[in-house]
Formats: sequence, C-alpha cells, structure tokens
Amino acid sequence: MRVLLVGSGGREHALAWRLAASTGLDELHAAPGNPGIASLATCHPVAADDGDGLLGLARSLAADLVVVGPEAPLVRGVADALRHNGIPVFGPSAAAARIEGSKLFAKAVMAAAGVPTAAVLAEPRAPCVLKADGLAAGKGVIVCRTDAELAAGLEVARGFDGAVLVEELLEGSEVSILAVCDGRDALALAPARDFKRAYDGDLGPNTGGMGSFAPVPEVGDAVLETLLETCVRPALAELARRGTPFVGTLFAGLMLTEEGPRVLEFNCRFGDPETQSVLPLVEGDLLGALAAAARGSLAGVTLGRVPASAVTVVLAAGGYPEHGDVGTPIEGVGDAERDGALVFHAGTALSDGRLVTNGGRLLGVTATGADLGEARARAYAASDRIRIAGARRREDVALEAAARR
Repeated sequence: MRVLLVGSGGREHALAWRLAASTGLDELHAAPGNPGIASLATCHPVAADDGDGLLGLARSLAADLVVVGPEAPLVRGVADALRHNGIPVFGPSAAAARIEGSKLFAKAVMAAAGVPTAAVLAEPRAPCVLKADGLAAGKGVIVCRTDAELAAGLEVARGFDGAVLVEELLEGSEVSILAVCDGRDALALAPARDFKRAYDGDLGPNTGGMGSFAPVPEVGDAVLETLLETCVRPALAELARRGTPFVGTLFAGLMLTEEGPRVLEFNCRFGDPETQSVLPLVEGDLLGALAAAARGSLAGVTLGRVPASAVTVVLAAGGYPEHGDVGTPIEGVGDAERDGALVFHAGTALSDGRLVTNGGRLLGVTATGADLGEARARAYAASDRIRIAGARRREDVALEAAARR
C-alpha cells in the first residue's frame, strides 16, 4: 500500500513511525514532513493545507491512502478535495470536521445527541471557562476561577477570531479518548492524559500540550467502553444523521466529574502529544485499521494494546507558547534514541545538514515501561540527553499518576 501522510508535527512523526512498521506498507510519503519523518518517508514540499497540491501529489504517487494529520487542513476541506476525486482518505470532511472547527457547532451536536457536556452560561461570571469558537492551536481556552482572572481572560478573548463561548467550570480529572471511526462505529485506542498548561503544577497559559501519558490508570476497559457508548458513538450517530458521517479520528476530551463524564471538546484528528504516547501501545495493524475506516467499515477490525505504559515529555522553546525559536542547534537526539527512547520531531529543521529549532514545541521524547513510574523515569532520563540552548520542559508530566500507581 502506498500511503501519503499529510502534516509536519510530532503527531505526524509518531504516525509515520507506526505506519512504517506495517507489513502492509509498500511506500510511505509525507507532505511536507519534517527531518524526523524524512528518516521514515519520502518528503514532498507541498503544504498541508494545499488541497490542489496534495491532490496532484496523491495522483502522481498513485496513493492508496492519504492520512491527514492536522486539524486546520481538515476544517478547510482538504479531505473533500481528495475524496471527491476518488482517493481514499483517513480524515473527516469539512462538514464533519466542524465538530472541532466550531465549538458552537459541537455544542449543537452534543445537545441533539444527548452527550453530557458542560453547561453554556448566558454571560461571563467567575468561575467559568472562556473558549474561542474556532481553531486556536490548543490555546483558545481560558480558565477563570476569580473575578481578576475573568477580567484578564476577557482581554485575551478579545483577540480571538469569531465568537467566544462561556461555559461552567467543571472539576475532576481529564482524559483523552482517541477513536478510529468509519462513519458509524468507533475503535478506541489507549486512554491518555495530556498536560496543557505551560508550567509545572498546571500553571501558566494553555499550550498545544507539554507532555502526555497512556494509559490512564482509572480508565479501565469497562470505563472506556462506557465512555464510547455515552460520549463518542452518539456524536457519530448525530453527525451521520445530518448527512456528514465522520471518517477519521474523533478525539474526545473528557472531564471525569463526581456527576459522571462530561465532554469538554471534540477534536477531528489524532491528539498531539497524546498520539506520541498512545501509538507505542498499539498492538496490531494500525495501517489496516485506518484503511478500513477510510473504506467505510471497521467490521472485523481489532487493535490490541501492549501491556505497558508510555510517557511523553515535550521539549519547548523557552518563550513558548508566546514565542517559538528558530535556528538554535539541537544535539543529543541520537543519544536519547540509543537509550531506547522515541524522539518525535515537532518544530525542527535542517540548516546546512545540522538539526536546528524551528517552532514552539520542538521535540517529544517518549519512553515505555512496565508501569508509569518506569516509563516516566526513562522519558526524563532520555530527554536529559538532548541539548537545546534555552529550551525548557515541564518536570511533572505523569508525576502524580505514577505516585498514585
């Protein structure tokens, strides 16, 4: 099977790593890719949101499957341009991707489907959560516990494009469910938890994610199936009823409250950095599952789970999320990999043959272990081997969960 992977981040590097191991893969191509992906696939200088360019590339490659990684191209309709020209795509249509592209649309879908979610407030009042209606690269959520935080949050929200949603503030533990969907049914991967805030102790602004781990100890198989039945499959059914079946990865960000699970958000793609922790735990043919979903039926498809834990530590530019870093040398990646870690490139580039920084989140260092404590120790030890002047990381990724375990 000839596969074209669309995207250039850490999530796409993790997907490339996993797809490259499939016995059903003949050729792996990426557009545009990154230096890490280039070690696994042939990269092509076509932007992820260039629908015409991707269509031409897929045709020239005679691609059997296109896997679209990022949300922005999906919301803009890249999958439609490919699918309408007979090319199998793992990724939802623009109409179905609105479940991430518009939080107001997602709320309407959840209300119609009976999916439990946070209540919408008529006006801002602390405590509450402010959310940008449109895409914001994981940074469009502001938690306001006090009047002072609300005043500051409203100032930030004025910089968002489009409407701002005001929701009740829920309390509980968060979990990310990544489900491979064929338009009707869903196949869940290991539950994960990410670390959205910039600094230790969940302080600072929201980011695209500073780390993750999987599985989540309190979400066993029975709980996971319940979450699929109450939160994911009803949303799938409602999208199908509207004539916009969802084919791709439906990502449900959930809060486990004392009153039961509540959906905080739906995303239309694999999570980042959750994917970097989830995919090393997949047992079975992920490429076969994605291809089956793209064909419209997961019937008979199963994916097992490796009996282990995985932890991902993100190395970010010192000024992230406000500022990225460009051109700073990156050293020690090979040392980390020789220690047994997986190093997924997110914001990197090559300059005169040397690996350098090129973004906000730079690398994701993933390690596995028999339990979260072992995986965490290995991930941090490996990230210690990488040297990037001015870069930083959170020191508490999976700390609490590992201690409880």
